[in-house]
Amino acid sequence: MADAAVRCLRDGRLDGEHAPALAVEGSLQCCPLAARAMLHVAAAVASNAAAGKAQARGLVVVAFDRSPEVYLDAMLRHGLDSNALSRCVRILDCYSDPLGWKKNIRSQQHHEDSGTPCSSNKGNITIFRSVKDVDKLSCSIIDLGRGFEGEGKTYFSVALDSISSMLRHASVQSISGLLSNLRSHDQISSIFWLMHSDLHETKFSRAFECLSTMVACVEPEVVDSVYGEERRGDMSFLEHNYSKAKFHVRLKRRNGRVKHLHEELCVEGYDVKFVSATSVSMEVNQSLLPKVQFNLELSEKERSDRANVVLPFEHQGKGEPIRIYDGRRSLPEARQDLNFTTAALLDETEALKSADTKGEIHYLRDSDDERPDSDEDPDDDLDI
Repeated sequence: MADAAVRCLRDGRLDGEHAPALAVEGSLQCCPLAARAMLHVAAAVASNAAAGKAQARGLVVVAFDRSPEVYLDAMLRHGLDSNALSRCVRILDCYSDPLGWKKNIRSQQHHEDSGTPCSSNKGNITIFRSVKDVDKLSCSIIDLGRGFEGEGKTYFSVALDSISSMLRHASVQSISGLLSNLRSHDQISSIFWLMHSDLHETKFSRAFECLSTMVACVEPEVVDSVYGEERRGDMSFLEHNYSKAKFHVRLKRRNGRVKHLHEELCVEGYDVKFVSATSVSMEVNQSLLPKVQFNLELSEKERSDRANVVLPFEHQGKGEPIRIYDGRRSLPEARQDLNFTTAALLDETEALKSADTKGEIHYLRDSDDERPDSDEDPDDDLDI
């Protein structure tokens, strides 16, 4: 269901609302797969923007964990050509020189000015050298997004890779403020980021989840059934978790409802593929299952016997016309019955008395003048 999240990012924002946000969360056990899922989403958003299918005209990638060439190669493998990359993709390189130390060393050697926080490396790559200054980072992102060509109001999407690396240089409050400001900016169509949830406290992960409208969790495919952890020293488990993972998506709708989707993420060459999740969500050690002495399934004979059980509330016709007895026999019916006589009525009464009633109540009305209990007026004998 990664396509559902990509469609939400493609459709963008509505007037008067914040931009939709996707948080991709991964753990250390499946960190490479979470990074590949992030690359897949970024390439899909860029492809929609290049094809004119998205609200955004382009994508601004803020690269902290990987070099810009990794993103460019992933988008080229996804089908984008060099012209589409130069037109629809801008990368803010916070990976090459995040603190500006390399530039300071070169400036000291060549006596150059090192005061500018940004410099252009290629046509669509801009190096950012002051990651501790969140305000400058926000301004640089917006300046890159405004460079996309388009008629009228130009929208763009933002990808942050990753929040965990940003938290090494800035506080949680400043990063959450940055995300809130980007979501509320009137030119940003959508935003998504990657975060390694097990590197931070749970309250910090929940804080960033509250800022998003979609949460995609990449979890290990194989875990220990007892401890809930990856088995240490088992290389087969490591290989399996580096090739497959569970992909859970939570979509928050505008009416407040939350939709849960589950898929399997598989490595396919240099890309990832999402397939429908199997019925087995976790491999369990069969030796740990309790051995029971009874069978939970029914045999054919047991199913047949159960179907033939006579239920007490069912009326058994037994092939005869079903007549509902109302507890009385009216005079018009008695007159129409030629066999009805006083002797026959006495015989019927004696038969009812002598028969095994089996808990039934039989009532014969004394005369047709007697009024039924349901219609009887309790105040009829009063002189009102």
